Amino acid sequence: MYTTTVSDLLQTDLLNQKITVCGWVRSFRSNRFIALNDGSTIKTIQCVVDYESFDEAVLNKINIGASICVTGTLVESQGQGQSVEIQVEGIEILGEANPDEVKLTILSPKRHSLETLREQAHLRIRTNTFGAVMRVRSKLAFAIHKYFNEKGFFYMNSPIITGSDAEGAGEMFTVSSFDSKNPPLTKDGAIDFSKDFFGKETHLTVSGQLEAETYAMGLGKVYTFGPTFRAENSNTSRHLAEFWMVEPEVAFYDLDDTMDLAEDFIKYILTYALEQCDDDLEFLENRLLQEDKNKPEAEHSTMKLREKLQFVVNNKFVRISYTEAIEILKKSKPNQKKRFKYLIDDWGVDLQSEHERYLVEKHFKSPVILFDYPAKIKAFYMRLNDDGKTVRAMDVLFPGIGEIVGGSQREERYDVLLDKMRAMHVDEKELYWYLDLRKFGTVVHSGFGLGFERMVQFATGMSNIRDVIPYPRTPGNAEY
Repeated sequence: MYTTTVSDLLQTDLLNQKITVCGWVRSFRSNRFIALNDGSTIKTIQCVVDYESFDEAVLNKINIGASICVTGTLVESQGQGQSVEIQVEGIEILGEANPDEVKLTILSPKRHSLETLREQAHLRIRTNTFGAVMRVRSKLAFAIHKYFNEKGFFYMNSPIITGSDAEGAGEMFTVSSFDSKNPPLTKDGAIDFSKDFFGKETHLTVSGQLEAETYAMGLGKVYTFGPTFRAENSNTSRHLAEFWMVEPEVAFYDLDDTMDLAEDFIKYILTYALEQCDDDLEFLENRLLQEDKNKPEAEHSTMKLREKLQFVVNNKFVRISYTEAIEILKKSKPNQKKRFKYLIDDWGVDLQSEHERYLVEKHFKSPVILFDYPAKIKAFYMRLNDDGKTVRAMDVLFPGIGEIVGGSQREERYDVLLDKMRAMHVDEKELYWYLDLRKFGTVVHSGFGLGFERMVQFATGMSNIRDVIPYPRTPGNAEY
Protein backbone atom coordinates (compact mmCIF):
# COMPACT_ATOMS: atom_id res chain seq x y z
CA MET A 1 0.00 0.00 0.00
CA TYR A 2 1.57 3.29 -1.08
CA THR A 3 0.70 6.16 1.23
CA THR A 4 1.65 9.79 1.31
CA THR A 5 2.07 12.13 4.29
CA VAL A 6 -0.11 14.97 5.49
CA SER A 7 2.83 17.33 5.05
CA ASP A 8 3.21 16.37 1.39
CA LEU A 9 -0.51 16.62 0.74
CA LEU A 10 -0.69 20.15 2.10
CA GLN A 11 2.07 21.21 -0.30
CA THR A 12 1.11 19.10 -3.29
CA ASP A 13 -0.36 19.77 -6.70
CA LEU A 14 -2.07 16.37 -6.83
CA LEU A 15 -5.56 17.86 -6.96
CA ASN A 16 -8.33 15.54 -8.16
CA GLN A 17 -6.08 12.50 -7.83
CA LYS A 18 -6.73 9.48 -5.64
CA ILE A 19 -4.43 9.29 -2.59
CA THR A 20 -4.03 7.21 0.57
CA VAL A 21 -2.91 8.67 3.91
CA CYS A 22 -2.65 7.12 7.37
CA GLY A 23 -2.65 8.87 10.71
CA TRP A 24 -4.31 9.42 14.06
CA VAL A 25 -7.69 11.04 14.55
CA ARG A 26 -7.54 14.42 16.25
CA SER A 27 -11.26 15.08 15.99
CA PHE A 28 -14.39 13.77 14.26
CA ARG A 29 -17.20 16.31 13.93
CA SER A 30 -20.80 15.70 12.94
CA ASN A 31 -19.99 12.19 11.68
CA ARG A 32 -18.56 14.00 8.69
CA PHE A 33 -15.27 15.85 9.26
CA ILE A 34 -12.16 13.95 10.37
CA ALA A 35 -9.07 15.95 11.36
CA LEU A 36 -6.17 13.59 10.64
CA ASN A 37 -2.55 14.04 11.74
CA ASP A 38 0.39 11.74 11.03
CA GLY A 39 3.21 13.59 12.79
CA SER A 40 4.84 14.87 9.60
CA THR A 41 3.56 18.39 10.32
CA ILE A 42 1.77 20.20 13.10
CA LYS A 43 -1.18 20.63 10.74
CA THR A 44 -4.04 18.23 10.19
CA ILE A 45 -5.78 17.43 6.94
CA GLN A 46 -9.55 17.44 6.79
CA CYS A 47 -11.13 14.24 5.53
CA VAL A 48 -14.77 14.68 4.50
CA VAL A 49 -16.98 11.63 4.97
CA ASP A 50 -20.36 11.00 3.35
CA TYR A 51 -21.61 9.15 6.42
CA GLU A 52 -24.55 7.60 4.54
CA SER A 53 -22.04 5.69 2.39
CA PHE A 54 -20.23 4.05 5.33
CA ASP A 55 -21.13 1.32 7.75
CA GLU A 56 -22.18 2.82 11.09
CA ALA A 57 -19.96 0.30 12.90
CA VAL A 58 -16.91 1.74 11.12
CA LEU A 59 -17.89 5.35 11.87
CA ASN A 60 -18.35 4.47 15.57
CA LYS A 61 -14.68 3.44 15.73
CA ILE A 62 -13.41 6.79 14.44
CA ASN A 63 -12.61 8.24 17.84
CA ILE A 64 -9.91 10.62 19.06
CA GLY A 65 -6.60 8.72 19.22
CA ALA A 66 -7.66 5.96 16.82
CA SER A 67 -5.37 5.21 13.89
CA ILE A 68 -6.98 4.99 10.46
CA CYS A 69 -6.06 4.80 6.81
CA VAL A 70 -8.06 6.99 4.46
CA THR A 71 -8.36 6.63 0.71
CA GLY A 72 -10.00 9.30 -1.38
CA THR A 73 -9.65 12.19 -3.79
CA LEU A 74 -7.69 15.32 -2.94
CA VAL A 75 -9.80 18.41 -3.74
CA GLU A 76 -9.78 22.12 -3.04
CA SER A 77 -11.28 22.77 0.36
CA GLN A 78 -14.68 24.41 0.59
CA GLY A 79 -14.10 25.56 4.16
CA GLN A 80 -11.74 27.97 5.86
CA GLY A 81 -8.41 27.08 7.45
CA GLN A 82 -7.11 24.68 4.82
CA SER A 83 -6.43 24.80 1.08
CA VAL A 84 -7.13 21.14 0.34
CA GLU A 85 -9.15 18.31 1.82
CA ILE A 86 -9.87 14.67 1.09
CA GLN A 87 -13.21 13.43 -0.20
CA VAL A 88 -13.17 10.07 1.55
CA GLU A 89 -13.97 6.92 -0.44
CA GLY A 90 -12.60 4.30 1.90
CA ILE A 91 -11.63 4.04 5.58
CA GLU A 92 -9.64 1.28 7.27
CA ILE A 93 -9.52 1.21 11.05
CA LEU A 94 -5.95 0.30 11.97
CA GLY A 95 -6.11 0.70 15.73
CA GLU A 96 -9.07 1.56 17.93
CA ALA A 97 -9.01 3.95 20.90
CA ASN A 98 -11.69 3.50 23.55
CA PRO A 99 -13.24 6.97 24.10
CA ASP A 100 -13.76 6.28 27.82
CA GLU A 101 -10.05 5.52 28.25
CA VAL A 102 -9.01 8.43 26.06
CA LYS A 103 -10.76 10.78 28.50
CA LEU A 104 -8.32 9.64 31.20
CA THR A 105 -5.25 10.48 29.08
CA ILE A 106 -3.61 13.53 27.58
CA LEU A 107 -5.19 12.57 24.24
CA SER A 108 -8.46 14.12 25.39
CA PRO A 109 -9.15 17.55 23.84
CA LYS A 110 -8.84 19.54 27.08
CA ARG A 111 -5.69 21.56 27.76
CA HIS A 112 -3.13 19.87 30.01
CA SER A 113 -0.25 21.21 32.08
CA LEU A 114 3.30 20.31 31.09
CA GLU A 115 3.67 18.37 34.34
CA THR A 116 0.67 16.22 33.43
CA LEU A 117 2.16 15.62 29.99
CA ARG A 118 5.43 14.45 31.58
CA GLU A 119 3.49 11.85 33.54
CA GLN A 120 2.35 10.35 30.23
CA ALA A 121 5.55 10.84 28.29
CA HIS A 122 4.76 7.87 26.05
CA LEU A 123 1.70 9.72 24.73
CA ARG A 124 2.76 13.37 24.87
CA ILE A 125 4.37 13.22 21.42
CA ARG A 126 0.80 13.08 20.03
CA THR A 127 0.12 16.61 21.32
CA ASN A 128 0.75 19.68 19.20
CA THR A 129 3.30 21.10 21.64
CA PHE A 130 5.53 18.05 21.81
CA GLY A 131 5.13 17.20 18.15
CA ALA A 132 6.43 20.69 17.36
CA VAL A 133 9.28 20.53 19.90
CA MET A 134 10.51 17.15 18.72
CA ARG A 135 10.36 18.06 15.03
CA VAL A 136 12.48 21.13 15.80
CA ARG A 137 14.85 18.96 17.83
CA SER A 138 15.23 16.57 14.89
CA LYS A 139 15.94 19.40 12.45
CA LEU A 140 18.52 20.93 14.78
CA ALA A 141 20.29 17.57 15.12
CA PHE A 142 20.42 17.21 11.34
CA ALA A 143 21.71 20.78 10.99
CA ILE A 144 24.55 20.01 13.42
CA HIS A 145 25.76 17.08 11.33
CA LYS A 146 25.22 19.06 8.13
CA TYR A 147 27.28 22.00 9.38
CA PHE A 148 30.27 19.97 10.49
CA ASN A 149 30.21 17.83 7.36
CA GLU A 150 30.26 20.95 5.18
CA LYS A 151 33.17 22.35 7.22
CA GLY A 152 35.32 19.25 6.78
CA PHE A 153 34.92 17.79 10.28
CA PHE A 154 34.91 14.07 10.97
CA TYR A 155 32.26 12.59 13.25
CA MET A 156 33.65 10.36 16.01
CA ASN A 157 31.92 8.31 18.67
CA SER A 158 33.49 8.78 22.08
CA PRO A 159 32.99 6.04 24.71
CA ILE A 160 29.96 6.16 26.98
CA ILE A 161 31.65 3.95 29.60
CA THR A 162 34.92 5.41 30.84
CA GLY A 163 37.43 5.21 33.67
CA SER A 164 38.20 8.94 33.61
CA ASP A 165 36.40 12.03 34.85
CA ALA A 166 36.80 14.64 32.11
CA GLU A 167 35.63 17.49 34.30
CA GLY A 168 37.34 16.47 37.53
CA ALA A 169 34.01 17.04 39.27
CA GLY A 170 33.47 13.54 40.62
CA GLU A 171 29.68 13.59 39.99
CA MET A 172 29.51 10.42 37.91
CA PHE A 173 27.34 7.33 37.68
CA THR A 174 29.22 4.12 38.43
CA VAL A 175 28.95 1.24 35.94
CA SER A 176 29.28 -2.21 37.47
CA SER A 177 28.23 -5.81 36.93
CA PHE A 178 28.44 -6.59 40.65
CA ASP A 179 25.52 -7.78 42.75
CA SER A 180 24.74 -4.50 44.50
CA LYS A 181 23.81 -6.37 47.70
CA ASN A 182 26.95 -8.45 47.84
CA PRO A 183 29.93 -6.97 45.96
CA PRO A 184 33.41 -8.43 46.52
CA LEU A 185 35.44 -6.45 49.03
CA THR A 186 39.14 -5.78 49.57
CA LYS A 187 40.86 -6.48 52.89
CA ASP A 188 40.14 -2.85 53.81
CA GLY A 189 36.40 -3.32 53.24
CA ALA A 190 36.24 -1.29 50.02
CA ILE A 191 34.56 -2.60 46.85
CA ASP A 192 37.12 -4.62 44.88
CA PHE A 193 36.66 -3.24 41.38
CA SER A 194 39.58 -5.31 40.10
CA LYS A 195 37.09 -8.20 40.00
CA ASP A 196 34.46 -6.19 38.15
CA PHE A 197 33.62 -6.59 34.44
CA PHE A 198 36.21 -4.09 33.23
CA GLY A 199 38.77 -4.86 35.93
CA LYS A 200 38.59 -1.32 37.30
CA GLU A 201 36.09 1.26 38.50
CA THR A 202 34.18 2.70 35.54
CA HIS A 203 31.54 5.37 35.02
CA LEU A 204 29.10 6.86 32.52
CA THR A 205 30.86 9.67 30.70
CA VAL A 206 30.38 13.34 31.57
CA SER A 207 32.00 14.45 28.31
CA GLY A 208 33.59 13.10 25.16
CA GLN A 209 36.06 15.96 25.02
CA LEU A 210 39.26 14.24 26.16
CA GLU A 211 38.80 11.37 23.73
CA ALA A 212 37.89 13.84 20.95
CA GLU A 213 41.18 15.61 21.57
CA THR A 214 43.05 12.39 20.80
CA TYR A 215 41.27 12.11 17.46
CA ALA A 216 41.84 15.77 16.61
CA MET A 217 45.53 15.01 16.93
CA GLY A 218 45.19 12.59 14.00
CA LEU A 219 42.24 13.82 11.95
CA GLY A 220 42.58 17.55 12.56
CA LYS A 221 38.89 18.50 12.87
CA VAL A 222 36.47 16.20 14.69
CA TYR A 223 33.24 16.41 16.65
CA THR A 224 31.24 14.18 18.96
CA PHE A 225 27.48 14.24 19.38
CA GLY A 226 26.22 11.80 21.95
CA PRO A 227 24.74 11.19 25.40
CA THR A 228 26.51 12.35 28.54
CA PHE A 229 25.61 11.93 32.20
CA ARG A 230 25.86 13.89 35.45
CA ALA A 231 24.97 12.45 38.85
CA GLU A 232 24.03 15.87 40.22
CA ASN A 233 21.04 15.98 42.52
CA SER A 234 19.67 19.05 40.72
CA ASN A 235 15.92 19.40 40.46
CA THR A 236 15.84 22.50 38.31
CA SER A 237 14.32 23.49 34.98
CA ARG A 238 17.85 23.63 33.46
CA HIS A 239 19.39 20.29 34.50
CA LEU A 240 19.11 16.67 33.37
CA ALA A 241 21.00 13.58 34.53
CA GLU A 242 21.19 12.33 30.92
CA PHE A 243 21.61 14.79 28.07
CA TRP A 244 23.28 15.12 24.68
CA MET A 245 26.45 17.07 24.01
CA VAL A 246 27.97 18.46 20.82
CA GLU A 247 31.74 18.75 21.16
CA PRO A 248 34.01 19.82 18.30
CA GLU A 249 37.80 19.65 18.76
CA VAL A 250 40.22 21.21 16.29
CA ALA A 251 43.98 20.91 16.02
CA PHE A 252 45.89 24.15 15.35
CA TYR A 253 42.95 26.29 16.59
CA ASP A 254 43.51 28.87 19.33
CA LEU A 255 40.72 30.39 21.43
CA ASP A 256 39.93 33.12 18.88
CA ASP A 257 39.44 30.46 16.20
CA THR A 258 37.12 28.54 18.49
CA MET A 259 35.04 31.62 19.29
CA ASP A 260 34.68 32.20 15.54
CA LEU A 261 33.64 28.57 15.09
CA ALA A 262 31.07 28.67 17.90
CA GLU A 263 29.43 31.84 16.59
CA ASP A 264 29.29 30.58 13.01
CA PHE A 265 27.99 27.17 14.11
CA ILE A 266 25.22 28.59 16.29
CA LYS A 267 24.04 30.99 13.62
CA TYR A 268 24.00 28.21 11.03
CA ILE A 269 21.85 25.77 13.00
CA LEU A 270 19.38 28.44 14.14
CA THR A 271 19.06 29.74 10.59
CA TYR A 272 18.35 26.17 9.47
CA ALA A 273 15.61 25.83 12.10
CA LEU A 274 14.04 29.14 11.05
CA GLU A 275 14.00 28.01 7.42
CA GLN A 276 12.83 24.44 7.99
CA CYS A 277 10.48 24.67 10.99
CA ASP A 278 8.38 27.77 10.40
CA ASP A 279 4.99 26.11 11.09
CA ASP A 280 6.22 24.55 14.32
CA LEU A 281 7.97 27.73 15.46
CA GLU A 282 4.86 29.76 14.69
CA PHE A 283 2.79 27.41 16.86
CA LEU A 284 5.34 27.50 19.70
CA GLU A 285 5.55 31.30 19.44
CA ASN A 286 1.77 31.63 19.74
CA ARG A 287 1.81 29.20 22.65
CA LEU A 288 4.28 31.45 24.49
CA LEU A 289 2.15 34.51 23.78
CA GLN A 290 -0.85 32.74 25.30
CA GLU A 291 1.22 31.78 28.35
CA ASP A 292 2.28 35.39 28.82
CA LYS A 293 -1.36 36.43 29.18
CA ASN A 294 -1.51 34.46 32.43
CA LYS A 295 1.68 36.00 33.85
CA PRO A 296 2.40 39.35 35.48
CA GLU A 297 3.53 41.89 32.89
CA ALA A 298 7.03 41.98 34.40
CA GLU A 299 7.44 38.29 33.50
CA HIS A 300 6.37 38.65 29.84
CA SER A 301 8.86 37.64 27.17
CA THR A 302 10.77 40.62 25.85
CA MET A 303 10.86 39.14 22.35
CA LYS A 304 8.68 36.77 20.37
CA LEU A 305 10.23 33.36 19.79
CA ARG A 306 11.26 33.76 16.17
CA GLU A 307 12.38 37.32 16.89
CA LYS A 308 14.66 35.91 19.60
CA LEU A 309 16.20 33.43 17.17
CA GLN A 310 16.70 36.19 14.62
CA PHE A 311 18.30 38.29 17.36
CA VAL A 312 21.04 35.66 17.70
CA VAL A 313 21.40 35.05 13.96
CA ASN A 314 21.57 38.72 12.96
CA ASN A 315 23.75 40.17 15.74
CA LYS A 316 27.49 39.89 15.91
CA PHE A 317 28.44 38.33 19.25
CA VAL A 318 30.10 40.83 21.58
CA ARG A 319 33.39 39.51 22.99
CA ILE A 320 34.66 40.74 26.36
CA SER A 321 36.96 39.35 29.01
CA TYR A 322 35.70 38.01 32.30
CA THR A 323 37.52 40.88 34.02
CA GLU A 324 35.65 43.47 31.91
CA ALA A 325 32.36 41.69 32.64
CA ILE A 326 32.99 41.79 36.39
CA GLU A 327 33.56 45.55 36.25
CA ILE A 328 30.32 46.05 34.28
CA LEU A 329 28.37 43.90 36.71
CA LYS A 330 29.83 45.55 39.82
CA LYS A 331 28.71 48.97 38.53
CA SER A 332 25.29 47.76 37.30
CA LYS A 333 22.07 49.00 38.91
CA PRO A 334 20.87 45.48 39.88
CA ASN A 335 24.13 44.94 41.76
CA GLN A 336 24.30 48.37 43.37
CA LYS A 337 20.64 48.20 44.41
CA LYS A 338 21.09 44.60 45.59
CA ARG A 339 18.57 43.16 43.13
CA PHE A 340 20.88 40.35 42.08
CA LYS A 341 20.40 37.23 44.15
CA TYR A 342 24.18 36.76 44.00
CA LEU A 343 25.92 40.11 44.41
CA ILE A 344 29.17 40.74 42.57
CA ASP A 345 31.79 41.97 45.02
CA ASP A 346 35.14 40.55 44.00
CA TRP A 347 37.00 39.28 40.98
CA GLY A 348 37.11 35.50 40.81
CA VAL A 349 33.48 34.56 41.48
CA ASP A 350 31.63 32.18 39.16
CA LEU A 351 28.94 34.07 37.25
CA GLN A 352 25.32 33.00 37.65
CA SER A 353 22.56 32.97 35.05
CA GLU A 354 21.19 36.31 36.29
CA HIS A 355 24.56 37.96 35.62
CA GLU A 356 24.93 36.39 32.21
CA ARG A 357 21.44 37.42 31.17
CA TYR A 358 22.01 41.00 32.36
CA LEU A 359 25.04 41.29 30.10
CA VAL A 360 23.13 39.93 27.09
CA GLU A 361 19.67 41.40 27.55
CA LYS A 362 20.28 44.70 29.33
CA HIS A 363 23.85 45.89 28.86
CA PHE A 364 24.92 44.80 25.36
CA LYS A 365 21.57 43.76 23.87
CA SER A 366 23.47 41.13 21.91
CA PRO A 367 24.78 37.58 22.39
CA VAL A 368 28.01 37.74 24.38
CA ILE A 369 31.17 35.64 24.50
CA LEU A 370 33.12 35.92 27.76
CA PHE A 371 36.74 34.77 27.76
CA ASP A 372 39.80 34.49 30.01
CA TYR A 373 38.19 33.17 33.18
CA PRO A 374 39.88 32.72 36.57
CA ALA A 375 41.83 29.46 36.54
CA LYS A 376 40.51 28.43 39.95
CA ILE A 377 36.90 28.09 38.70
CA LYS A 378 37.73 26.22 35.49
CA ALA A 379 38.81 22.68 34.58
CA PHE A 380 42.39 21.39 34.62
CA TYR A 381 42.74 21.05 30.84
CA MET A 382 42.30 24.76 30.00
CA ARG A 383 45.40 26.63 28.84
CA LEU A 384 46.96 28.83 31.50
CA ASN A 385 47.55 32.45 30.45
CA ASP A 386 50.82 34.25 31.02
CA ASP A 387 49.34 36.09 34.03
CA GLY A 388 49.22 32.77 35.86
CA LYS A 389 45.70 33.38 37.18
CA THR A 390 43.42 33.15 34.13
CA VAL A 391 42.84 30.48 31.52
CA ARG A 392 41.92 30.60 27.84
CA ALA A 393 38.29 29.67 28.46
CA MET A 394 35.16 31.08 26.85
CA ASP A 395 31.39 30.91 27.36
CA VAL A 396 28.69 31.93 24.88
CA LEU A 397 25.77 33.68 26.56
CA PHE A 398 22.23 33.88 25.12
CA PRO A 399 19.11 35.88 25.96
CA GLY A 400 16.67 34.12 28.26
CA ILE A 401 19.02 31.28 29.08
CA GLY A 402 22.51 32.53 29.92
CA GLU A 403 25.40 30.17 29.14
CA ILE A 404 24.74 27.84 26.21
CA VAL A 405 28.28 26.99 25.09
CA GLY A 406 31.46 26.48 27.09
CA GLY A 407 34.87 26.00 25.51
CA SER A 408 38.57 26.63 25.79
CA GLN A 409 41.98 26.44 24.26
CA ARG A 410 43.44 23.23 25.69
CA GLU A 411 46.70 23.18 27.61
CA GLU A 412 49.20 21.77 25.11
CA ARG A 413 52.32 22.12 27.31
CA TYR A 414 53.19 18.87 29.05
CA ASP A 415 54.83 20.33 32.16
CA VAL A 416 52.12 22.92 32.73
CA LEU A 417 49.34 20.35 32.26
CA LEU A 418 51.02 17.91 34.64
CA ASP A 419 51.38 20.60 37.31
CA LYS A 420 47.71 21.57 36.95
CA MET A 421 46.55 17.96 37.19
CA ARG A 422 48.55 17.43 40.38
CA ALA A 423 47.31 20.69 41.89
CA MET A 424 43.69 19.71 41.16
CA HIS A 425 44.19 16.08 42.25
CA VAL A 426 43.45 14.65 38.81
CA ASP A 427 44.77 11.08 38.49
CA GLU A 428 47.75 11.34 36.13
CA LYS A 429 48.07 7.54 35.95
CA GLU A 430 44.48 7.17 34.78
CA LEU A 431 45.00 9.92 32.19
CA TYR A 432 48.46 8.86 31.03
CA TRP A 433 47.13 8.72 27.47
CA TYR A 434 45.94 12.34 27.69
CA LEU A 435 49.41 13.42 28.81
CA ASP A 436 50.91 11.41 25.95
CA LEU A 437 49.30 13.81 23.46
CA ARG A 438 51.65 16.47 24.81
CA LYS A 439 54.71 14.25 24.33
CA PHE A 440 54.22 13.17 20.72
CA GLY A 441 53.81 16.18 18.44
CA THR A 442 51.81 18.48 20.70
CA VAL A 443 49.98 21.36 19.02
CA VAL A 444 47.77 24.27 19.99
CA HIS A 445 44.20 23.00 19.88
CA SER A 446 40.77 24.10 21.06
CA GLY A 447 37.15 23.08 21.27
CA PHE A 448 33.81 23.67 22.92
CA GLY A 449 30.78 21.86 24.23
CA LEU A 450 27.15 22.69 23.55
CA GLY A 451 24.41 21.07 25.60
CA PHE A 452 21.99 20.06 22.88
CA GLU A 453 18.91 20.23 25.10
CA ARG A 454 19.80 23.79 26.09
CA MET A 455 19.86 24.72 22.41
CA VAL A 456 16.52 22.97 21.78
CA GLN A 457 15.09 24.73 24.81
CA PHE A 458 16.22 28.09 23.44
CA ALA A 459 14.94 27.36 19.92
CA THR A 460 11.50 26.20 21.08
CA GLY A 461 10.95 28.58 24.00
CA MET A 462 10.16 25.74 26.39
CA SER A 463 10.68 26.80 30.00
CA ASN A 464 11.71 23.39 31.34
CA ILE A 465 14.53 21.30 29.88
CA ARG A 466 12.57 18.13 30.72
CA ASP A 467 10.21 19.05 27.89
CA VAL A 468 12.78 19.03 25.09
CA ILE A 469 14.05 15.45 25.46
CA PRO A 470 11.82 12.42 24.79
CA TYR A 471 12.26 10.72 28.16
CA PRO A 472 13.90 12.96 30.78
CA ARG A 473 16.22 11.40 33.34
CA THR A 474 16.17 13.39 36.56
CA PRO A 475 16.65 12.62 40.29
CA GLY A 476 14.01 10.07 41.27
CA ASN A 477 12.79 9.55 37.71
CA ALA A 478 13.90 6.85 35.27
CA GLU A 479 10.59 5.64 33.83
CA TYR A 480 10.33 4.18 30.35
